[in-house]
Amino acid sequence: MARAEARQGSSTEASVSALIGAALLAAGRPVTARELADTLALPENIVHRELEAFARSLAAADLGFVAEAVAGGWRLIVPPALAARLSPLLAPPPLPALSSAALEVLAVIAYRQPVTRAEIEAMRGGSAGTVVTLQERELVKVVGRSDAVGGPLLYGTTARFLLDFGLESLDDLPPLQDGGFSHLLRG
Repeated sequence: MARAEARQGSSTEASVSALIGAALLAAGRPVTARELADTLALPENIVHRELEAFARSLAAADLGFVAEAVAGGWRLIVPPALAARLSPLLAPPPLPALSSAALEVLAVIAYRQPVTRAEIEAMRGGSAGTVVTLQERELVKVVGRSDAVGGPLLYGTTARFLLDFGLESLDDLPPLQDGGFSHLLRG
């Protein structure tokens, strides 16, 4: 009995690193440093430091999962190098890949948000009909209305967009080249 108790330990004896790992595993979603600080009753700056140390120690230990900063929080993931081999076990099955037109529209929205459908079409030189598909996949959403005549809808990206593309914030988008969107559009 004493051995089982020693293995389990108590929450007061658990290290901050162990608590962070357990919280990220249990949450199953990105958890912010603020949420962890509130839960663990620790200053946020200490939690930030511990999160980064935790991520480094996981990467160094080569355990088959890592901590990543994404969408304003932290989560545990299978490293991409291992994910392909484990794909039969990973759920849910991925949605079909986005078409090149959908990716073009998504790129315009990501870089220019908030943006109207007419602005998207002007930049692409074609229809922005894939906005509906992007909304269904929860990659973009309506974020308001423009002051232009008729008050067209404004579109922006979602937290799901950040998650799916592995970005902590929109600041992590690669910089546009001098040619604007031309390197992102049409191949």
